[in-house]
Amino acid sequence: MTLPIHLWLILTRFSCATPYSHCGLTDSHGVMESHVNAKRLFNHATTLKLHTGNLVNRSRLKKKCPSSPSEELQDCIQGTLSEWFAAMPSSLDSELPIVLDCTIPKNTEAITPEEREELKVSVKLFLTESHCSSIRSAVDMACLSLGVSQLDSVIIAPPPLPEGEAQTLTHLQPLWEELESLVQSQKIAAIGTSELDKTLLEQLYNWAQIKPSSNQVNLASCCVMPPDLTAFAKEFDIQLLTHNDPKELMSAAGFQEAVQGSSKDLQVADWKLEWVLRYSIIVKSRGIIKAKGYIVHAKKSSDH
Repeated sequence: MTLPIHLWLILTRFSCATPYSHCGLTDSHGVMESHVNAKRLFNHATTLKLHTGNLVNRSRLKKKCPSSPSEELQDCIQGTLSEWFAAMPSSLDSELPIVLDCTIPKNTEAITPEEREELKVSVKLFLTESHCSSIRSAVDMACLSLGVSQLDSVIIAPPPLPEGEAQTLTHLQPLWEELESLVQSQKIAAIGTSELDKTLLEQLYNWAQIKPSSNQVNLASCCVMPPDLTAFAKEFDIQLLTHNDPKELMSAAGFQEAVQGSSKDLQVADWKLEWVLRYSIIVKSRGIIKAKGYIVHAKKSSDH
């Protein structure tokens, strides 16, 4: 099933989805076993990779409607983990994994070679720290999860800065160089920015080898596109897009709350979100969203 983009946006905002199933675990013994196994796995692992799967084809959010992208993501992390824990075997291997790969196969559809030309794969990558290696890691994981060799577009959302500190070209340059490298190796076709004003967009454009193809603007902060930004974008063929993402898509506390909500007594204080990748797969000829989802990467602090 596919939905027109405008209808998907309406449904995301206004329709109430059904709660996650727990894969038939109705007896208290089975549920308790699931919680015990989840705790053992989380205590042992140092890395979490999570893919929500396609949210278009499934009503997998909590019973209340998500009011923001942050709430949607929190619901998705909690629900995917709950489902993954519930579906695991009652007995674990003696060697527990260091990396938890939380993917529900039945909810994940790879793109086939036959349909690839008809689809546009767009990504927005939210970083929590300025680690350039995270960009490559996220792009590689997205390509692997979606069954493609190249992403059509990637928009970068740099890590939130401390209160009162402004984004500068110096902040952006190492991240942009990593994106340029991925374009040169044909892992990405086009790269874009988020929340740059005219001055910073112009600085990046003049410095960059591979120019930004788009820039996202949050109209909640300005209501109307700034005229100088509009004029510059038009002159240099940069697409201006709108979005409603907060400056910080998910706080450390929000991530830990989502994980804790998936199973009892999980020790989450040492876990830290590294990046979140949100993707949309659009049927070019019909302008409809075929798939949308999140890929999340987190690590346990080595200090503990």
